Amino acid sequence: MVTRILPAVGDADAARSVSTLLSQLPDTEPAQPVGDSTLLLDTLAALAGESVGDLPEVVLVHERIGPVPALELIREVALRFPAVGVILISADAGPALYSAAMDSGARGLVGLPLSYDELSARVSAAAQWAVGVRRHLGSGADVFSGPGGTAVTVSGAKGGVGATLLSVQLALAARASGRSVALVDMDLQAGDVASYLDVQFRRSIADLASIADISPRVLQDALFSHPTGLALLLAPGEGERGEEVDERAARQIVSALRSRYEVVVVDCGTQMNGANAAAVEMADTAVLVTTPDVVAVRAAKRMIRLWDRLQIRKAEETLAVVNRHTRNTEIQPPLVERIVGTPVARVAIPAGFKELQAAVDSGRVQDLDSRGSVRQAMWALAGELGLVDTARAQQGKGGRYGDRGAVGLLRRRGGRRDNDTTEPSGGTG
Repeated sequence: MVTRILPAVGDADAARSVSTLLSQLPDTEPAQPVGDSTLLLDTLAALAGESVGDLPEVVLVHERIGPVPALELIREVALRFPAVGVILISADAGPALYSAAMDSGARGLVGLPLSYDELSARVSAAAQWAVGVRRHLGSGADVFSGPGGTAVTVSGAKGGVGATLLSVQLALAARASGRSVALVDMDLQAGDVASYLDVQFRRSIADLASIADISPRVLQDALFSHPTGLALLLAPGEGERGEEVDERAARQIVSALRSRYEVVVVDCGTQMNGANAAAVEMADTAVLVTTPDVVAVRAAKRMIRLWDRLQIRKAEETLAVVNRHTRNTEIQPPLVERIVGTPVARVAIPAGFKELQAAVDSGRVQDLDSRGSVRQAMWALAGELGLVDTARAQQGKGGRYGDRGAVGLLRRRGGRRDNDTTEPSGGTG
């Protein structure tokens, strides 16, 4: 068997050294090294999009890879691509790092300077493990698989601009088209997703923060299955528990969700912390919501500059969305684009307080009138973001959510909501 190897090495000299030694290993097919963590994940995702069999058996991660630290990168690769054996290359081959690497999901640690015998042994062992996992995957075991779904973060330039409502509607639009969708409330101190969707809950994102290895079963236990078909991972009811969710936990949680759902929508709120900053950095699309007024647009500009200074997200990689748009306001989307410095979505969401008031006050924004201008605009934005599967949406017509909505779910499950034992309440949470 030929073992395919993908090295991830940021330093040019180290990359040449690794490539030279790999070329001497028998029955191996080393690829050209990738220079950073983003390129590694994108490469693996593209290969896995074809089939698990196209993935390399072994990935080598050099200790100086970036921008994601090596151990965090190993954890993400192990979660999203379980059929790949990951080996860490480091000058520190001591027991502490070895233990940390194994906890992150690595299958081996190779010390620097590289030794032919040690590298050969570790590659062979990791490759055999990867082959075994692929047989396991083929048997339909309950493990993560696939390249990962699309992750979209929605952040507010300031409080009250409508980021949570937009997050919920984007998730509902994606679900209505037949995609599996997880909605995450990462506004950790003041999240309102539960109130907007009329649910009471016991488990939250904080319950996953201290778990080193989030298995599918552990993840499922923390999710709330909503009658609309959305899987909800909610902010803790006690705001102080939000501090338990740090950057490491956020990366692991988002990666785990992407491995199980086709679309992951993350409501990041308006306050930046390590957790939602990591989510914004990892996202395929980062949306920043503003309203067409001077205070909100200035706040959006400050947020973009903050992301740039902290190397979270570049301005050109962020999409601004104008909410509560009216034709007679002086601040129009083209002006927002010039001031904030980001692309602006083609879809602007109109102001519609009367249309929203009843649904928001009752805590049932899933019941927004499909003929209303606000709901139509938000669902059109979901299409612009690529969250809607048009073909499946056509096949699944019927009722507000098609047969994949509340009625279809309860019919298929015999009236039982799986997952959380707590039922939706009649209030607003």
